[in-house]
Amino acid sequence: MGFRSHLPAFRDRRAAPPRAAAAPRPGSIRRGALRAMAGCVVFGLSAMTMGCAQSAEEAAPVAPALAPTAEVGRPIGEPQVGTASYYARHFTGRRTASGARFDPGSDTVAHRTLPFGTVVRVTNLRNGLTTTGTVQDRGPWTRGRIVDLSPRIAQHLDMMRSGVAPVEIVPVELAEAPE
Repeated sequence: MGFRSHLPAFRDRRAAPPRAAAAPRPGSIRRGALRAMAGCVVFGLSAMTMGCAQSAEEAAPVAPALAPTAEVGRPIGEPQVGTASYYARHFTGRRTASGARFDPGSDTVAHRTLPFGTVVRVTNLRNGLTTTGTVQDRGPWTRGRIVDLSPRIAQHLDMMRSGVAPVEIVPVELAEAPE
């Protein structure tokens, strides 16, 4: 008994077996190109979402120090309904429009018109969660958004995964006008 190869036996191992020239089927090149393009799109989208992902160690715990609705008082301004988003990580340490440095663990809110220092009640309309924040920045400048929230507030409202959420904001304490 000896070793038997599964390959066909050729006298000269360097010579390749003759191959028949196969013409490509019509449309097979287009399908191959579409598959390659689809693979690139899937890879690109997964690479983009991996950059936005957070591990459990990086996620900040939900802070219980945020004031619930009952402690804040009654509304003193007109409610506004629209879409909210939250600050990205790369804004950490940058100056806000009020001059303070942005801290993701703060209760910072960006609004276009409310005075700095105004306390607003923010309610996530998808799940009913409510918290408060203080206007310390101007924005958002994305069409259709009425407020930008710090990651701490966004986590308390359970909107970290979606990134945006329909909200209602109500001013509950206006800031004192500077003299």
